[in-house]
Amino acid sequence: MSENKRTLLIVEDDPGLQNQLKWSFEDFEVVVAGNREDALVHLRRHEPPVITLDLGLPPDADGAKEGLATLEQVLELAPDTKIIVVTGNEDRNNAVNAIGMGAYDFYQKPIDPEILGLIVDRAYHVYALEQENRKLLRQHGESPLQGIVASSPQMLKVCRTIEKVAPTDVTTLLLGESGTGKEILARALHDLSARSTKRFVAINCAAIPENLLESELFGYEKGAFSGATKQTIGKIECADGGTLFLDELGDLPMSLQAKLLRFLQERVIERVGGRKEIPVDVRVVCATHQDLPNLIQDGAFREDLYYRVSEITVRIPGLREREGDVALIARSLLTKYLSEQNGKKKLRGFSQDAITAMESYPWPGNVRELENRIKRAAIMAESNLITPEDLELAESQQKPLALNLRKVRDEAELNAVLRALNLYDGNVSKAAELLGVSRPTLYDLMNKHEIK
Repeated sequence: MSENKRTLLIVEDDPGLQNQLKWSFEDFEVVVAGNREDALVHLRRHEPPVITLDLGLPPDADGAKEGLATLEQVLELAPDTKIIVVTGNEDRNNAVNAIGMGAYDFYQKPIDPEILGLIVDRAYHVYALEQENRKLLRQHGESPLQGIVASSPQMLKVCRTIEKVAPTDVTTLLLGESGTGKEILARALHDLSARSTKRFVAINCAAIPENLLESELFGYEKGAFSGATKQTIGKIECADGGTLFLDELGDLPMSLQAKLLRFLQERVIERVGGRKEIPVDVRVVCATHQDLPNLIQDGAFREDLYYRVSEITVRIPGLREREGDVALIARSLLTKYLSEQNGKKKLRGFSQDAITAMESYPWPGNVRELENRIKRAAIMAESNLITPEDLELAESQQKPLALNLRKVRDEAELNAVLRALNLYDGNVSKAAELLGVSRPTLYDLMNKHEIK
């Protein structure tokens, strides 16, 4: 968006004010609309980043009903657009209502071209910053760690570990609660490795009955058992040259643990009913939500197998431990769901109460539970903002303010900045306002904590 070709849509029905505003913004590509219908036509045609909107539009020139309806439709069609509401001196209440609906700012008549120009310039600057932020997020989304949405120090540390471990062939153990994204990280290990062009084969050790799991893993020869009418290769052999992901390893029966240990040591397998040793070149990644050392003490898991599968161990934090990630992930999931609906559902996002409720909830089901709640809320929401009631979360649940002793000041400062930025989707101006600091101060804090 070049400075000399910035498009500005002026929605104003008074011809005199139209001319005054066009003259005031002669350095802009100005498009003028006198009513709601023309405004929506120009919105679709020119996609202006900034709009000045007079609330008194025909057929309700003396009121604000038509102007507010125009505001609502514009935000439905282009939610990123910065709308500056222009009102009369006695119309402050409607201006405040417009801000609550999503307008960027308001300005009261009579028009002072210099002051209005400053507001418009600031709106363009904020719009440009938000677009750059979204561009960086898209670039991150296209990185090898596809599917991971995170800004918390806890999860970014996990991502850096995955990037370091991926090029090697060491057997990796992913530990984390159900719904934390273990399979996504396992796929990232595969995609970042030299084996990325080969197959990624996943098997859930808890989802297959014990009497079938051996043949599923190792394959079987014709006639090995009743119903074995042909030779069938197993999952391990299918992954030859690629990556084998063993999910819920803690549920692997003891009878198979010895056979898996031999494979990890010798890198050869024998099919069920076979005698031939078959070499297999495969990178193994395991995952479990269980405490394997406790299982070892209880005699339910082999200690030697544990040390073999945990050459590198990566612990994935639960969603409640990922400071500031809830709002970020929630917005990403909502955007994904709405895109799948192809515009059938009109939602602008989450109310601030909903963000607060999500951040205070412990999320025992982690990201999987968050996704399910958001899908339900998107279906059930009656307004254009999702509320705590839509999410079935208690509004009264509040996370205590992160104030502590001096030794944790930096950590509390970092968490507060991340939460503010995530709450307003990267909008630095609003985040600074929420934190009670100036924008330059917030930029200094972001540089201090290396927040990009």
